[in-house]
Amino acid sequence: MNPADPWRVPVIVAQIPDTGLHRAFEAGDATRAAMADLAGLREIVSARASFDLVPKSGGRVQVTGEVHARVGQSCVVTLDPIENDIDEVIDLLFAPPEQIRSLAALVDEVAQREDDEVPDPPEPIVNGVIDLGRLATDALFLAIDPYPRRPEAVFEPLAEVKDPAQHPFAALRTLQSGDQPAVAEKASRNALDDEEH
Repeated sequence: MNPADPWRVPVIVAQIPDTGLHRAFEAGDATRAAMADLAGLREIVSARASFDLVPKSGGRVQVTGEVHARVGQSCVVTLDPIENDIDEVIDLLFAPPEQIRSLAALVDEVAQREDDEVPDPPEPIVNGVIDLGRLATDALFLAIDPYPRRPEAVFEPLAEVKDPAQHPFAALRTLQSGDQPAVAEKASRNALDDEEH
């Protein structure tokens, strides 16, 4: 298993039937552990994917499907362990590498002309293979919440000091401003008051 690419499900494009191909798969324990380590997660409880691959003209392949996972993280507020569900929909066009530049330029042109939703630029078919495991991994990683927290967890803001004189650094500020005699006089006055009481 490649540590940088732990979930591998390669499909040879030349072997995809004209009618298309359906693939459904699930990550095993070792694969999930390697993916969690790679993503900096506490754990990946489950990860499964389902894809349909349909051949298009020019050696291109339309890949649609879904990725479902449950990931274990730590709440950024309480540090308690929590689990989050990931449900991602995939709709990508894969193309031979030599077509990528022209197809990406076409997508950019459409994006400038239309306000409607523009499809993603095509992905390259590498060495005649589409790796569905890597596609699922990328979708999963992109969907991870970088700041997970429990629903009831609330950030407590620092208490504001209303009176500047009560600020913990007020005395220090007075000393730095050159008012030492005034501070000394106030301190001796407080000491006298204490003796009288």
